[in-house]
Amino acid sequence: MKQVYSDVIAMRRDAFREIARLAYEDGDLHELRRAIFNMLPGEIPVYGTDIFRERAIAGERLRLALGLSVRDAGNLKPLDEDIDLADVSHRVYEAPLVNVIPFACQACPTKTVKVTDNCRACIGHPCKNVCPKNAIEWNSTDGAVINDTLCIRCGRCIDFCPYHAIIKFDRPCAENCGVNAIGSDDLGRAKIDYSKCVSCGRCITECPFGAISDKSQIYQLIRSIKAGDHHVAIVAPSFVGQFGPKVSPEQIFEAIYQLGFTEVMEVGLGADLTTMQEAEEFVHLVPEKRPFMGTSCCNSWSLMIHNMFPDIAPYVSETATPMIETAYYIKQGNPDAKVTFIGPCISKKLEALRHYVKDYVDFVITFEELGGILSAKGFTLEGMAELQPRESIQNIQQASKTARGYATGGGVALAVAELIKEKWPEVEVNYEGAEGLANCVKLMKLAKAGKKDGMLLEGMACEGGCLGGPGTLTALNVTRRALQKFQSESAFDSPTNNQLITEFDPECISLEKEGKHAEEDHRVEVAAMVNKIAYEKRKQQE
Repeated sequence: MKQVYSDVIAMRRDAFREIARLAYEDGDLHELRRAIFNMLPGEIPVYGTDIFRERAIAGERLRLALGLSVRDAGNLKPLDEDIDLADVSHRVYEAPLVNVIPFACQACPTKTVKVTDNCRACIGHPCKNVCPKNAIEWNSTDGAVINDTLCIRCGRCIDFCPYHAIIKFDRPCAENCGVNAIGSDDLGRAKIDYSKCVSCGRCITECPFGAISDKSQIYQLIRSIKAGDHHVAIVAPSFVGQFGPKVSPEQIFEAIYQLGFTEVMEVGLGADLTTMQEAEEFVHLVPEKRPFMGTSCCNSWSLMIHNMFPDIAPYVSETATPMIETAYYIKQGNPDAKVTFIGPCISKKLEALRHYVKDYVDFVITFEELGGILSAKGFTLEGMAELQPRESIQNIQQASKTARGYATGGGVALAVAELIKEKWPEVEVNYEGAEGLANCVKLMKLAKAGKKDGMLLEGMACEGGCLGGPGTLTALNVTRRALQKFQSESAFDSPTNNQLITEFDPECISLEKEGKHAEEDHRVEVAAMVNKIAYEKRKQQE
């Protein structure tokens, strides 16, 4: 979350905590209204608007945290409408994932150029002189006045004003949407075009009113854990530093164990498997059979390419992402295990619904949602810093240095390039990455135009890569330092010396399948083969 929006962060955390508390206490979901009063007691508005409106908004946040649909003001039935659909111990999802709470949206103005009070009504009026549409009028009393019907928002007046008196702004959610998926409804409120949306979550973090939210699975996850199922948490490498600089990776793992998980593993283990397969792909397919190869662990990047560049989508790697690889690895040993991905990303919730993934990944939650669960269980940062990790996790060694680097922008391509350099030193790998969806779109336009042939291209929807994901808790510069330390502590420099896995037979990648993107059954086949070998290797070591 954007760190300066502390009140918005608090609202979301409170909703997650209350839903987790209800799950742990076996509370009656039909009494959901009581949770609202726990969050917003008394008569005085907490956020400076109106206590009744604040409670109505809180009610919709609670519903979204249960995985239920959001309503508008004209359709507000009882808060517990359809509540029984959420009162289960398995994943609940009804599209869409990202939702605007209509009556929380302030209908912010869109793409506006405005003259501020700093205008000095200068007689040179350069703003008027440079306007290509004669949209600026001038008088000695008011100075510059912009005619909105003529203004094309080109910004030339902004550039030439000597007093910096003219500003240009947009509604934050739309301005930061890299795929232009946010428009307006009939009342001027933000409305998401789901044919364009890739669920990156940037609009959630950028809205200063907390009017946009995603659906959660925390209630159903806790119910499943309490039912006694064998639960394995797979944790993305960007988890380091998320719960404060004094909390070690081992202490975070221990806290997750204490929530009832049977086992906790690094997703970096799957990243090593991904690296090994993608290195094989690149060496054997580029440039002879593909002009370039796209790579990323980012589901939003993948969705963007399929939506906007379907003709070059076949050039994106067919290898499964680290989340999927790790889940396959676990299910090889225990098909009945329930796997929960814990990471910085909300788009992974959609990736886990794909038909070739849904039987392997059972739940997806973010670090932010994990924080709400820990809060419901009474954990504090001070308490986590004092945890004594069990012996089995005193020294986490499940992933290589390059696998842990997947969490940062450019880390995926770097890992693949390093492995190719190690195994095929005669092969030269030129790679390039983009962070932020708008930059990813620019990169793929160049690739489509043939200007990136022979290259390995990485895209990350979030600035900073996974470390900047919408479900993170800590500032990017802090977690970046923590990740560097976490990488340096790995005993494995490369996937090839990761003792939990072994190299696979390159023949498991069918080189005849080029040109057929997302051969989903083939992905399952390849991953199953690789992970069977890896699992057997691990068992031998144990």
